[in-house]
Amino acid sequence: MSNPTFLSWVEGDVRREREAQDQKWGEQNHPDGTGDAQVWADHARAVCQQAAANGSVTWKHILWEEVAEAFAETDPAKLRTELIQVAAVAMTWVEAIDRRKRTGS
Repeated sequence: MSNPTFLSWVEGDVRREREAQDQKWGEQNHPDGTGDAQVWADHARAVCQQAAANGSVTWKHILWEEVAEAFAETDPAKLRTELIQVAAVAMTWVEAIDRRKRTGS
């Protein structure tokens, strides 16, 4: 695991995007709008698990499952946890893209 005080290049990119959003829109405070997507979450989870089981899982499967789980959640603490997972998967996916660029694969 990396040093927790060190910001990776991806974290820096995310921070700059957040700053750009704040600059453009100011502080945003919208309702969550979640809780009506349990069927979608169950489907996304099943598709991801099936893809993982047969060796064809992609980043799209993984992120789709995490987003669907967040959209289904109504408890604020659990929603926060799900959104952190969404952010972590998205960052990991970007890191994988950057590694492919560096290695040419």
